[in-house]
Amino acid sequence: MENYQKEIADYWQKVYSKKIGEYRPFEVSDEFKRFASIFALGNSYMYIVNMHNFALEYVSDSVSQFVKKDIKDLTLQDLLLSVVPEELVVISHKSKVVSDFYTRFLPKEEVMNYKNIFSYRMNDASGQLRTMLYQAFPLSVAENGTPENVFCIHTDVTHLKVGSTNSVSFIHMTGGKSYFNIDTTKGSFEMDNHGAADFSEMITEREKQIVIRFSRGLNAEQIAEELNLSPHTVKTHRRNVLSKSGCTNTTELVAKCLTSGIISPSLN
Repeated sequence: MENYQKEIADYWQKVYSKKIGEYRPFEVSDEFKRFASIFALGNSYMYIVNMHNFALEYVSDSVSQFVKKDIKDLTLQDLLLSVVPEELVVISHKSKVVSDFYTRFLPKEEVMNYKNIFSYRMNDASGQLRTMLYQAFPLSVAENGTPENVFCIHTDVTHLKVGSTNSVSFIHMTGGKSYFNIDTTKGSFEMDNHGAADFSEMITEREKQIVIRFSRGLNAEQIAEELNLSPHTVKTHRRNVLSKSGCTNTTELVAKCLTSGIISPSLN
């Protein structure tokens, strides 16, 4: 486990720290905290990390629900330690794809327009296993376009019956081109790894309603009763959306819809 943590830390230092010439803190105002609360849906915590030295410049009080360490002593390494050991190699691949997307693929004027999303599993302060949705976007960039201060939100989505996947999505926050469910196994952002850019447009409103209810743990009969449909119709919709998504089961489908922004992590 320590080897993967060191690999991740060394890679971050190589990609970010060495490209950011000086430490410039982000001024966290009361207005920003109010703005940040809009993004933190459900049971979650958030922070700002300075990519020059990986210092946490702001951490929400809610982090105490997830890690044992005192908030004033908390480091990014402590948060990484909460990730279940078997997922560290996946996190390593995801972090490489994310950095490749922001520092190589995107033109620097587009860097602040994108947020990245992926899921992972962690053990919280009480030892409970949780599935988390990670969302992050740059708040400032260096002159060379390297993300400098990054806002990160971790939301508990265990209730959505979703698993962790090997993919990451990059969503344009003002309606531009998004890149959904990019495969991360190669450790680099490649267009060939592009999952389904138009998946959010391919799924109908009725299919979305059905996926949301599957994510709540309802079965076809319960969904049929709630939506005034027949169980056969619900199963047909499920089969169709599985085909559109390329997923093999409902758990994988819910994960894809979640990381694509099609369903909200606050659903309960």
